[in-house]
Amino acid sequence: MSEAQKFIDLRNPRRIWAVGSIHAQTDHLHAVHEVIAARFLPGDRLVYLGNMVGWGERVLETVDALLAFRTWLLSWRGMEAGDIVYLRGAQEEMWHKLLQLQFAPDPQQVLDWMTRHGAGATLAAYGGTVEQGMAAARGGTMTLGRWTQGLRQAMHAQPGHENVFNTLRRAAYCTGPESGEGGVLLVSAGVDIRRPLNHQGDAFWWGAPGFAQMSEPYGGFARVVRGYDPARKGVAVTDRVATLDGNCGLGGHLVCGCLSPSGEILDLFQV
Repeated sequence: MSEAQKFIDLRNPRRIWAVGSIHAQTDHLHAVHEVIAARFLPGDRLVYLGNMVGWGERVLETVDALLAFRTWLLSWRGMEAGDIVYLRGAQEEMWHKLLQLQFAPDPQQVLDWMTRHGAGATLAAYGGTVEQGMAAARGGTMTLGRWTQGLRQAMHAQPGHENVFNTLRRAAYCTGPESGEGGVLLVSAGVDIRRPLNHQGDAFWWGAPGFAQMSEPYGGFARVVRGYDPARKGVAVTDRVATLDGNCGLGGHLVCGCLSPSGEILDLFQV
């Protein structure tokens, strides 16, 4: 993915609907979709803030639900493909790395760590098991490569799933009203306030210290919104940042926010 494709400009939206970490909780996702469907207006945008899969067992159903809702929205006159955005979260990053496990310096250790941090559910959804992966790792690079290729083929066999994972963005943004003041930046887990946007690296999906305490505009944006808090402290909104993480999939709720182009929180609900 080129540098330009890593980020997406939401252009001049009427409003932005931002969905926090889903973690394969399809029932919660359907409930949020029902609310958005009833309130969505022409000119609105929809951004899923990463961690759509992982932890929960209904990975396939979740991706199918994302695709179905996208198809419905794109049937609206004036809607374009770039109006619906999927961000890369920690779970999607782990799945990406898992499909390249044969290149890891210690694949058994990496696989063990990822499955203990929620990726095991995604692995199982596409027909893999930790035991198979460990056995393949012991067999060497070629054996492990064949195993990961089998996972790719299983993902490819699910209509549209590969496209979702291949079009993940690192961040979405809009520059606010025509005056150029404000604007909002949407990410999965946060930003490192010491680095510019194009040098964030893994901070987008793993987070970075100091995000919740941000007191000055970052990169000229009035507010930075994330969908996952690595510390799992729940929903929080300050003058400069907003965390839309209700610990969905970990015993909590799925959170959705409706934002103005300048970053103002117009509505916030959880199911």
